[in-house]
Amino acid sequence: MRNFSQVDVFSSEPLLGNPVAVVHDADAISDEDMAAFARWTNLSETTFLLTPTTDEADYRLRIFTPGQELPFAGHPTIGSAHAWLEAGGVPRTEGALIQECGAGLVRLRRGERLAFAGPPFIRSGEVSEEDRERIVRALRIDPSQVRDLEWIDNGPGWVGVLLDSADEVLALEPDWSVAASMDIGVVGPYPDGSECAVEVRAFCPGMGIVEDPVTGSLNAGVAQWLAGDRLPASYVASQGTVLGRRGRVFIDREGDTVWVGGDARTTVSGTVGLGE
Repeated sequence: MRNFSQVDVFSSEPLLGNPVAVVHDADAISDEDMAAFARWTNLSETTFLLTPTTDEADYRLRIFTPGQELPFAGHPTIGSAHAWLEAGGVPRTEGALIQECGAGLVRLRRGERLAFAGPPFIRSGEVSEEDRERIVRALRIDPSQVRDLEWIDNGPGWVGVLLDSADEVLALEPDWSVAASMDIGVVGPYPDGSECAVEVRAFCPGMGIVEDPVTGSLNAGVAQWLAGDRLPASYVASQGTVLGRRGRVFIDREGDTVWVGGDARTTVSGTVGLGE
């Protein structure tokens, strides 16, 4: 039996963030069992903590959705780091963590809350006219509502869509038959003086998830795309509202580095029989 944690990420309030399932000491678990367990938990992501392959890292992480393995994802990074620390993990560097994953080495820092440094884009820039038309049709919006649209892919495959307002984002009712193979992140600003700067929604049928409640990788991509230009360098994003969640993602852009922070708390702990 192996230790197991289920961590609620990106909310300071119980049960209002995005849960991630974390399996500890997972070196002996097969790829097939990891994928099967991720399908069984039916959460947006399930992770497995392993021994790192480099002296630079504190731990290694594998990340699975119900449909595939991801090289990187945000809320699993914060939730898994929280679980690793809570289980007695001791970082090599005080106040910091280095996570090894499919996307390489990801830095985290410890302060009021855990935060990770957004990894570089593996695809960015202009979206083809064909893809643009398909995204507009999938979101069931008029092309005139789109203020900008770019690839902001840091691993999961995100394309970012900027709308005029948070209200427009909250009103979206996408057509999944059109968006079936794409992972679309949509962002719109709240009025000045609001609690949060933007509302974000993550539509990711390509990962086997209709809509993700709160998404660190997408928020990292949005911040790398917009923070310091059309959004402040530091802001709080809201996500999950339509799903009855209260996700809060804390963004700080420092030069070329975007830090994505969020609260985390363990909601479920116990053991799981995998790799026996």
